[in-house]
Amino acid sequence: MPDSALGALLKNLREQRGLSLRELGRLAEVDHAYIYRLETGDKEAPSSEALAKLIRALKPGKREADMLLFLAQNTNTGAELVELTLKDPTISFNVFAGVAGFAFRGKRPNYLELIARVRSWEEDEGDG
Repeated sequence: MPDSALGALLKNLREQRGLSLRELGRLAEVDHAYIYRLETGDKEAPSSEALAKLIRALKPGKREADMLLFLAQNTNTGAELVELTLKDPTISFNVFAGVAGFAFRGKRPNYLELIARVRSWEEDEGDG
């Protein structure tokens, strides 16, 4: 598993499209070695230009594109949260960002519990 949330998402999107690193590099006009460093977590905060090129080449859905943009700015987000969100299409970007915004002090987060909590807050706001 990649060390960074951005890397986990980027690799997942690339593999969904069936692209090698070199193919994505050509499509996005971004060095494939740079993409590899992003995927492995050696590099975590791509420039807005490089990220825009990658998004254009990968053609992700809105939720995943928003996640990529968010993760480029929020490098402390856990890769486990990305993996969980990708497996569950009912997790909206707003719920993802809400959970990613929690601060953790030494304790490993229970993302399922946090997702349920954020969803309940959204429901409460909708009722009021």
